[in-house]
Amino acid sequence: MIQDKLKNYHLILASGSPRRQQFFKDLGLDFEIRLKPIDEVYPNQLHHSEVSDYLAQLKSEPFKNELKDKDILVTSDTIVWHNNIALGKPKDYDDAFQMLFSMSNSSHEVITSITFTTKISQKTVNAVTKVTFNALTTNEIDYYVKTFKPYDKAGAYGIQEWIGQIGIASIEGSYTNVVGLPTHLLYKTLNSMVL
Repeated sequence: MIQDKLKNYHLILASGSPRRQQFFKDLGLDFEIRLKPIDEVYPNQLHHSEVSDYLAQLKSEPFKNELKDKDILVTSDTIVWHNNIALGKPKDYDDAFQMLFSMSNSSHEVITSITFTTKISQKTVNAVTKVTFNALTTNEIDYYVKTFKPYDKAGAYGIQEWIGQIGIASIEGSYTNVVGLPTHLLYKTLNSMVL
């Protein structure tokens, strides 16, 4: 099992997301949480998964000089890709409302990139999940944003919350990716790194 393979390594999760931290616990991984602030800005010409790849790699930069031989640093970023625009975390109520209103009765893609950084190498993988929303009423959007305050979530929603239960018609791909971490890719990549 992967826990045995990793016992000689030190796994560091650089994420304040309670959802990502819970996935690590659910997988039975021993890990340390280490956080450093970063300005999540990316070049305008980046497209689709290039955005989340870039941001996941950017999040690893402040840690690079302090990694030891057996450290594996995991950084991650999730975006919602809709109408050729990357939707990140909403700034305020109006921003969240507009994001959800724009995605109502249409499909978008949730893209999560994971970067694995060691003292000598770096690898980035990503997953893409297609999510289709039913038509949402303005009352439903208003209720969700005011009640759940999804300001820490890309695209202004959490699939595991009320909006996911009433508003999502279908998903194609990884569910955990939409929550914030494609756990199958995390597991597969860690397995390949610690042969």
